[in-house]
Amino acid sequence: MDKEIHAGKEAPESPESLDSNGHTNYVDPAAGNETKTGRLKEAAAIYGDIETAEEYGYVTRGLKSRHIQFIALGGTIGTGLFLGIGSAFTRAGPLSVLLGYSFTGVAVFGMMMCLGEMATWLPLPGSIPQFCARYVDDALGFAVGWNNWYNSAITLCAEISAAAIVIQYWKGAEHISVAVWISTIIVLVVCLNIFAIQIYGEAEFIFASIKIITIVGLLTMAFIVDLGGGPKHDRLGFRYWKNPGAMKEYDSTGATGRFLGLFSVLVNAAFSYGGVELVAVAAGEAENPRRNIPKAVRRVFWRILFFYVLGSLAIGVLVASNDPHLLKAQADGLAGAARSPWVIGIQNAGLPVLPSIINAVILTSASSSANAFLYTGSRYLFALAQNKQAPRFLLRCSKAGIPYYCVAITASISALTYLSVKEGGPAVVFNWFQNLTTIASLFTWCSICLAYIQFHKALAAQGVDRNTLVFKSPFQPYTAWAAFFYFAIIIIFNGFHVFVGQHHQNWNVTDFFAAYIGIPIFFFLYAFWNLWKRSSWIKSVNADITTGKAALDAEDGQWPEQIPNNIFQKIWFWIA
Repeated sequence: MDKEIHAGKEAPESPESLDSNGHTNYVDPAAGNETKTGRLKEAAAIYGDIETAEEYGYVTRGLKSRHIQFIALGGTIGTGLFLGIGSAFTRAGPLSVLLGYSFTGVAVFGMMMCLGEMATWLPLPGSIPQFCARYVDDALGFAVGWNNWYNSAITLCAEISAAAIVIQYWKGAEHISVAVWISTIIVLVVCLNIFAIQIYGEAEFIFASIKIITIVGLLTMAFIVDLGGGPKHDRLGFRYWKNPGAMKEYDSTGATGRFLGLFSVLVNAAFSYGGVELVAVAAGEAENPRRNIPKAVRRVFWRILFFYVLGSLAIGVLVASNDPHLLKAQADGLAGAARSPWVIGIQNAGLPVLPSIINAVILTSASSSANAFLYTGSRYLFALAQNKQAPRFLLRCSKAGIPYYCVAITASISALTYLSVKEGGPAVVFNWFQNLTTIASLFTWCSICLAYIQFHKALAAQGVDRNTLVFKSPFQPYTAWAAFFYFAIIIIFNGFHVFVGQHHQNWNVTDFFAAYIGIPIFFFLYAFWNLWKRSSWIKSVNADITTGKAALDAEDGQWPEQIPNNIFQKIWFWIA
């Protein structure tokens, strides 16, 4: 067994055995040959010694293949696709929305291919800050980790706030205090995260299944209605692309106005795609990660194509961008399904039964997304503690493998959602949270691309042939560079409306603050750790691409091969 170095210590070299379930065991000679599980061995390699691993515990690989696949397909699809897309639609028009979501989707998929290669090579819990710290600069790992944590925590608030909006759609719900709904949702997502990873996995499997079935149903419905199969038998075609037009002018006139409308969609799309990297965060708790992570990452392409690209196209044929109901819903911040362009299109088509069903699905999506971001935020804290960039007590896990301090601290931030009660309603706070989290997501994606570029160099410098990798992303490192510059451009110009066009004449400090506050926060975090720890850029030949890998490699043979016995199992194994 190879010895592994971490933080100046050696992981103890000890014999291995197999337990009754076929799992690799760690045998600690100092403990009187007491048998330890393969996960403890993995923890020892990361922490540097068996004593620390025994003291704090470690997360478990309790997420099954179907959990990972459905998290990849629908885990963080929340209010952006159902509610947030409406504002982009009224501002930019159907073609701009389709192009904006497509362009951003291509860049996001390129970023995910980078992340998938790194996460398959070394599937660690909350892996992104660890990759940045190992391959680029310890200070970047610190900045990304804390940036990701507050991003997840604030997005948790945004989704809870959105759920409070959604509930008020039903008659009578508006008479109950928003605080009651907020408290109910917070208790729900905490319970799903605090007991066992399997509970979280099952919840996300169910939530994602509902979202997938709903979106497939909505796309089918849009296709039928567009061809004249609705109750009114009115063939819509692409009439709304002709009148009021495919691309609306925003903040200016002519070609400039249409371009600004398109660019504004890029910012909106970044919020909708936020959290897509969750599948790699969950890699550290996934069964058979070398099989399941590449499979899940590849399916992100279909998620982008079917849910976002075809979804934006479907909305464009169902409802006009100047529809009075849509404009009023966005201007007045109406509750729940009343703000959704999907529902407005359904009502225009004469299908009165669906809005309440869609509202229930939107509520499920918001709750699911809140659940996912509580999980993600807690694992980022756990990764920071592993990097020794957060207090060590955060490493402490329950017997079920839950880092309960990380979950509790992240969940405590959700108390900010109670601002919805005092700030003119949850709709205002939801929009405020959306602006704050978009830039944080973009910084995360830029950091992933940068980490991959350095990882790519490190493999070459240390003599690792990429053709031997389990998962090899294509067109590298050009894909990483292209995605990096795309996200960087959106970061720099996301607040363009403050400076150009008609809006800049009425300078809005709040808009400027919301658009750009994330930039100084990120660079402050980087500079703070860089100056305090005197960290420096890591040379490719010295990048740590091996610590913890031998223990993970030893686990590869444990996972049973899935051999289908009939056609139904073959279909299921393909899905999950």
